[in-house]
Amino acid sequence: MDRAREGDETRQRALDLGYLPVVPPKRNRLAPWRYERVMCRRRNEVERLFRRLKGFRRVFTRFEKLDVMFLGFIHFALIVDALR
Repeated sequence: MDRAREGDETRQRALDLGYLPVVPPKRNRLAPWRYERVMCRRRNEVERLFRRLKGFRRVFTRFEKLDVMFLGFIHFALIVDALR
């Protein structure tokens, strides 16, 4: 979920499924809801990490046939990302 899909129906469906939406409401909303800023920031960090991982073509297209090799390359990509 993000601000573009923060409608009442989507939010209610997420709550019905047992998820806790941590998306902030749009600024022009008449009845904004409370949200956890810390959880929203952590969600954003995870989304940005996946975007950076997709920069590694080998991870994005999954060239490795064995799970252990794929996991090894994800670890390698995370180390390279941490060193930047």
